[in-house]
Amino acid sequence: MSPAGAVLRGALATLAVLGACGASQAPAVSALPVAKSQHAPQALPAPAPAPIPSAAPTSVSVGGLQYRGRLTQGGWLRGQAPDGTRAVTLGGTPLPLASDGTFFAAFDRDAPASLALAVTASDGFTLSTELAIAPRSWRIESINVAKRPGKLPDAEFQARRAAELARIGAARRLGSTAGGWRQGMIWPAAGRISGEFGSQRIYRGEPGAYHAGIDLAAPAGAEIRAPADGVVTLAAGDAPFTLEGHLLILDHGMGLTSAFLHCSDLVVREGDTVAQGQLLGHVGMTGRATGPHLHWAMTWRGRRLDPRLFANPER
Repeated sequence: MSPAGAVLRGALATLAVLGACGASQAPAVSALPVAKSQHAPQALPAPAPAPIPSAAPTSVSVGGLQYRGRLTQGGWLRGQAPDGTRAVTLGGTPLPLASDGTFFAAFDRDAPASLALAVTASDGFTLSTELAIAPRSWRIESINVAKRPGKLPDAEFQARRAAELARIGAARRLGSTAGGWRQGMIWPAAGRISGEFGSQRIYRGEPGAYHAGIDLAAPAGAEIRAPADGVVTLAAGDAPFTLEGHLLILDHGMGLTSAFLHCSDLVVREGDTVAQGQLLGHVGMTGRATGPHLHWAMTWRGRRLDPRLFANPER
């Protein structure tokens, strides 16, 4: 066995014991460095949502393996693999390793109670440990009315919408080498949170779609700034989308993306590289919106994430 393989086996064996005890309860003995910035109808009573988990991310360092994150539904994980690591997977999903051995992963709004973090050494030795993913209590409203079917779209709308969804999917899959995934994010606009991530209505037992981002009640014309470094992979600046209006998607690298909806205008174009804090556009109410606000949505490989768990300071 190579010296690197022996070190990795020791680190992973310790990690397995730690994981069996529940990684979310581990002491914060070490943290990975974070890159610094350079620049209605009547409803039945609904239970109040549980507060967001503590703002302090869980941080673990075992031998050469480190990870830090918000191990909860809608949260994230940044890690540093030990020397000699060949591959890392989370829940069976391969995680690309940066040149310095760091990696990123995130947890869907409906992520299971645990996911297996598996690390494979260069000699093929693999060890897996279960990470406990804390559940969230979402704001669920039971509405004592039937869910109304939407107006049947005409052929023109259907054709246009199909093209829009194809562009959105392509923009989120495009990928970039941006390093925004390493950064602690800033808020893209000022304003109170008027729409919570994960909230949902149940219409006489039939669930509606949950809210896949957060809404910031910012006035029309307010500035929208990049929460982290990224590459613009979609900018619907000339022709607004039917639902999203003037839509912007930023790729932060490692599969992590931000989308900004209902903008009044955009000042960046597809292919632009932007830095954290750079002006992207302004708040509006284009597309399907009843008033000016910014809808900020985040995804990682198709998983819906809670922006509040990424932005600092927490609101």
